[in-house]
Amino acid sequence: MPGPMGRGRRVQTVERAKDFKGTVKKLIKNYMSKYKVAMVIVILFAIAGTVFEILGPRVLGDATTEVFNGFISKLSGGTGIDFGKIGQILLTLLILYILSVVFSFIQGIVMTGVSQKLTYKMREDISKKINHLPMKYFDKKTNGEVLSIITNDVDTLSMNLNQSITQIITSICTIIGILIMMFSINWQMTLISLAILPIASGIVGIIVKHSQKYFEKQQEYLGHVNGQVEEIYSGLTVVKAFNGEEKATKNFRKANQELYHSAWKSQFFSGLMHPIMNFIGNIGYVAVAIVGGYFAINGVITVGNIQSFIAYNKRFTQPINQIAQISSMLQAMIASAERVFEFLEEPEEIETTKGNIDTKSLQGNIKFENVKFGYNENQTIINNFNSEIKQGQKIAIVGPTGAGKTTIVKLLMRFYDVNEGAILVDGHNVKDFERGNLRRMFGMVLQDTWLFGGTVKENIKYGKEDATDDEVIEAAKAAHVHHFIKTLPNGYNSILNEETSNISAGQKQLMTIARVILANPKILILDEATSSIDTRTEIQIQAAMDNLMKGRTSFIIAHRLSTIKNADWILVMNHGDIVEQGTHTELLEKDGFYADLYNSQFEVEE
Repeated sequence: MPGPMGRGRRVQTVERAKDFKGTVKKLIKNYMSKYKVAMVIVILFAIAGTVFEILGPRVLGDATTEVFNGFISKLSGGTGIDFGKIGQILLTLLILYILSVVFSFIQGIVMTGVSQKLTYKMREDISKKINHLPMKYFDKKTNGEVLSIITNDVDTLSMNLNQSITQIITSICTIIGILIMMFSINWQMTLISLAILPIASGIVGIIVKHSQKYFEKQQEYLGHVNGQVEEIYSGLTVVKAFNGEEKATKNFRKANQELYHSAWKSQFFSGLMHPIMNFIGNIGYVAVAIVGGYFAINGVITVGNIQSFIAYNKRFTQPINQIAQISSMLQAMIASAERVFEFLEEPEEIETTKGNIDTKSLQGNIKFENVKFGYNENQTIINNFNSEIKQGQKIAIVGPTGAGKTTIVKLLMRFYDVNEGAILVDGHNVKDFERGNLRRMFGMVLQDTWLFGGTVKENIKYGKEDATDDEVIEAAKAAHVHHFIKTLPNGYNSILNEETSNISAGQKQLMTIARVILANPKILILDEATSSIDTRTEIQIQAAMDNLMKGRTSFIIAHRLSTIKNADWILVMNHGDIVEQGTHTELLEKDGFYADLYNSQFEVEE
C-alpha cells in the first residue's frame, strides 16, 4: 500500500496552542467570517479540482484496456487497436486535467487573497493596539518578544493558513475519492492495500518515539550553540581583550559535540522511514499485482483496472502524509494566532479625560499632591511626594540610581497613573487631559537617543511636521549641530543609517535636542540629555539649553551634579521620597544628603 514517500520527514517538537478550539473560534469570528463567500469558493473549487484529478487514472486505465484488447484482437485476426476510441479517451483525460488545473489555480488565487487580506487587517489591528497599550506592558516584554508577534507570528499564520486550509480540503477529498475509486475497481484488492496501513503506522510510531527525544536534544543544543555564537560575537572585543579565545573555543566545541551526537541520531532514525516505508510499500504492490493478475486471468477485472488501481495505491499515502504534516502546521499556526490574540486582548490605557482642555492657554505650573506610586501594587516606590513648581522654573531632580527620578517624569506625562494623590498642571489633574494633548505640552530628551531611518531634516521635524527649512536650520544651530550636518554627504537631506553610519552618539543626541528646540514645548524634560556629549560640546549645549529653558518649566534629571548648579530649585530624592530641596548653595550649606552626594562625586571626578 504505502508507496515511495520521498525523503524521511523531519520529526520535531511542535509548539501547541493552550486553547486550540477557542483560538480557532476567535480566528473565524474576528477575521475569516468576513470572507465567507471567498471561503465557499475555495472549498468548492478545491473539491472540484481534486475530483477531476482523481478521475484521471481511471480514464487512463480505460485507454490501457483498449490498447490491450486491441492488441489481443489483432493477434486473433480481429480489427486490432481502435485508435479513434483511444484518442477520445485521451482527449477526455486531457480535459479532466485541464479542468483540475483551472479549478486549483482559481482556488489558490482566492485563498492567497483571503490570507493576505486577513494578515493585513491583523497587522493593522496590532499597529493600533500598540498605540493604546500602557507602558507597563512593554516593561514586562522585551522588544524582541513584541517584534516576534508582529513579524514571525503573523507571517506563520499567513503562510500556514494559505497552505493548510486548501491542503486539508484536497487531502481529505483525495483520500475519500481514491478509496471510492479503489473499491469500485475491486474491493478485495482494496482491503489488501488497507491491511498494510496498521503495519506502516506501527513502524512510523516506533521510529518517531525513538527519534523524538533526539530531536528535542538537537533543538536544545542548537539553542546553546547559537547562544554561544551570538554571545561571543557581540562581545568579541572583550573576549580578545581578556585572551578568552581558547575558553570560548573550548565551550563551543563541547556544545557543538553534543549537537553533533543528537543530530546524528535524530537524522539516522528519521532517515530509516524512507527505506522501510518503501519496503512495506513494495510488499503491498507485490500482493496487489499477484491478486490483480489472478482476477484479470479470470476476467474479474481488466488490465487497465490493475494499472489504475496501482496508480491510486501509490497516491493513497501522499494525502495521509500531507495531513500528518498539516497537523503540525495547524498547531504552529494556532499557537501563533493565540499569541497575536493575547496581544490584542491586553488591557488598554484607560482614558479618563473630562472635556477638551485647551493646552494652548496653559502656562506650565505643576503641583504634586501626596503622590504615591509603585510599578507593582505591593511595592510602593514613590511615597507621599509633594512639590509645587512655578511657570518658567528650572527644576533639577537628583539622587542615586533607583531613587525614583525618572519615575516622576513618567507620571507627569501619564506613561503611568499615580496610585494615590494627584498631579496638577495649571490646576487641572493630568488624568483629565486627553493623553495626546497633554504630551504635546512636553518636549523630552532622553539619555538613549532615538532617530528613525529617514533624513536628518525629517528627524528634526518629528515634533513639528509643518516646520519650514529655516526653522529646522535655526533649531540645529541652537543645538550646535548645524555645522556637523553640513559636512554630511547631502546635508539635511542625508539619510540616517545609510549615508551617516559614522555619526557618534553625541552627534545623535544633538539632533534630538534640535528636535525638541524646534517643537518649542511649554515644559521641558531633560533626562541625562548631555550624558553622551563631550565636555566641550556640553558647555555649548548648556548655553543653548539655558536660552531654550527661559520662560519654560524645565525638569532636569542629572547624575553629574556639576551640570545643575544654576537650577532654580533642586529636588533631592532617595528611595522614592524627597529628602531635601532647595538651591545648590542652600543644599550644600545644610551639609546633608545632597552635600554628601555632591562631595563624593567631586572626589570621584578628581
